[in-house]
Amino acid sequence: MKNQPAFRPRGRLVALSIGALVGVTTLSACAPLLMGGAAVTAVVANDRRTSGAQLEDQAIELKAGNRIKDQVGSRARANVTSYNRRVLLTGEVASERDKQLIGQVVAQVENVAAVQNELEVTNSPSLREQAADSVTTGRVKAAFVDVKQIPASAFKVTTERGTVYLMGLVTQREADYATQVARTTQGVRKVVRVLEIITDEELARITPPPARPAPPSSGPNN
Repeated sequence: MKNQPAFRPRGRLVALSIGALVGVTTLSACAPLLMGGAAVTAVVANDRRTSGAQLEDQAIELKAGNRIKDQVGSRARANVTSYNRRVLLTGEVASERDKQLIGQVVAQVENVAAVQNELEVTNSPSLREQAADSVTTGRVKAAFVDVKQIPASAFKVTTERGTVYLMGLVTQREADYATQVARTTQGVRKVVRVLEIITDEELARITPPPARPAPPSSGPNN
């Protein structure tokens, strides 16, 4: 193993790898790569996780990152992404032993329901490759917003070396549609689904009712 980079944790189970597709279709020109504050607020408000699960996911990412650093230090660049208490591990490690150790350490973090260990035994990507992954993640998110057939807020997207990982609480139809959209997004080599599949009935139970319109004001001129 050549020079290993300093560890930098960041945060943030049905797993299915979809075959590689390289730059099949470019993203629609009208799809924004950056969303405004209103759009971001709407995404947060429409999160299908309970507020308790969202807080636990944040705590899991923080605790897991700290424990990984304590165990392996700079021998790994391990990224922890938690969604509904299910953890995805991506990045690079110095050895297969470190990969297994990190998986075990994270599995012991409080409230973790499952761990999918996608760490690779290899050198870390260059800054240019990491930047390209960030752009790819942005393109996939923007594509989800652009197509409108799936709720973009239902998916959490992360990219490593051109492989896009999809997490979320979604129906089978939403999962299949999102996979197809991601596969045909520029820069995507492969799609890995780390999704919780729910039924339409379960979706109806966790979807909040639409907000009622505000009543007309009864000012002095009315």
